Amino acid sequence: MEKRYTTWNEYLRANFGEKIFKVPIDAGFDCPNRDGTVAHGGCTFCTVSGSGDMILEPEAPIAQQFEAEVIQFHKKWPGVKKYIVYFQNFTNTHAPVEVLRERFEAAVGQPDVVGISIGTRPDCLPEDVVDYLAELNERMEVWIDLGLQTTYEETSELINRAHDYATYVDAVKRLRVHGINVCTHLINGLPGETSEMMLENVRRMILDSDIQGVKLHLLHLMKNTRLQRDYHAGKLQLMSQEEYVKVICDQLEMIPREIVIHRLTGDAPRDLIIGPMWSLKKWEVLNSIDAEMERRGSIQGCRDVRLSNAVTF
Repeated sequence: MEKRYTTWNEYLRANFGEKIFKVPIDAGFDCPNRDGTVAHGGCTFCTVSGSGDMILEPEAPIAQQFEAEVIQFHKKWPGVKKYIVYFQNFTNTHAPVEVLRERFEAAVGQPDVVGISIGTRPDCLPEDVVDYLAELNERMEVWIDLGLQTTYEETSELINRAHDYATYVDAVKRLRVHGINVCTHLINGLPGETSEMMLENVRRMILDSDIQGVKLHLLHLMKNTRLQRDYHAGKLQLMSQEEYVKVICDQLEMIPREIVIHRLTGDAPRDLIIGPMWSLKKWEVLNSIDAEMERRGSIQGCRDVRLSNAVTF
């Protein structure tokens, strides 16, 4: 069934003419929010292993990680022949540019790699790093996965994000000067944020920054995180599946059709997640989103906030 929004898979097939694997890599970077550069302890929702809990061999050399992930993918899709490497875990521009060059080149030099996706923070993009990313962008497909999570300063402080919204807006502007694709990450269900605030996060993100992609995540409550204490203290209410599906569909209607939807939910290891447990049934969640969009008769961008600034809260 054709999706009512622009999927990552659709974008890749349109640009490369075939299915592409996105191969996750853990390059051993830390986070400025953990090592004391800007703060300690990390974001309150982050586990000790960052966002790389699902990577098969995170301690292995980059070439070995790449091979292991590709072998695993080929068990399900044996015919795929091209890859985008995804530097996923922690902050992948939090190092001198010489270090970034060494590690990124080790990945993009693997067989049949046609692009690179780099997960990072808005406050870790100095000019020499942006210049190197611009160089990469002339050679292959480059996406910067930029963690924003929220546009609200009070929420940002509550989750110990340790950078402000203006830093994000500036980072996108400096990347776009070089034509580098930006995919912004937002989290639905953060402490204290209402459904109206989640929609406002999308409105601000779209109107304030020239982005080409978006990842919408559900807040996962994970073991051994600072957020776990807030939950047990009654300071955090987890979203129901029905609430999440409604918010996602409302957000999709606001996002311009040309912006690629990279993700509408996230993955979490079963042995680490506390809740919401319904999120483990990923395809059920995605199917529910499709069904709700069909029930509404709506598509991505039918209330495009760039065409009308009428959606305000």
